[in-house]
Amino acid sequence: MQPMSADVILLVEDNPYDAELALRALAKSNLKNGVVWVHDGLEALAYLWTAKNLPVVVLLDLGLPKMDGLIVLSRIRDDARTRMLPVIVLTGSDDQEDLARSLRMGANAYMVKPVDPVRLFNAIQQLGFAWAIAARV
Repeated sequence: MQPMSADVILLVEDNPYDAELALRALAKSNLKNGVVWVHDGLEALAYLWTAKNLPVVVLLDLGLPKMDGLIVLSRIRDDARTRMLPVIVLTGSDDQEDLARSLRMGANAYMVKPVDPVRLFNAIQQLGFAWAIAARV
């Protein structure tokens, strides 16, 4: 886990290969936001509950150790402080039930890995948080 700072993106991903792909996609999108990478659901919630400043967006895998991504999403939506936090589900599952369940539980977007940099950047912008996402010129 990296130090807490403002305007970061929280990446919740247990697979180092998938995390590296997401980090590359963010880098190719020319974002200058810092990225905090946590490896499981419990670590994600610990970060959120102790962060002085919430991240601008959470990129959340579903198949996580220690606590499933859908449970993490549920806990984010149940807490008043994090309820409106934008969450993009990044998963290897293209199962329609996973998609429907994620959206019902409050995910703002659902993307199947591998992550395309343009689609990821567009998804973040479409959430209406472009003011918080800093692009390098």
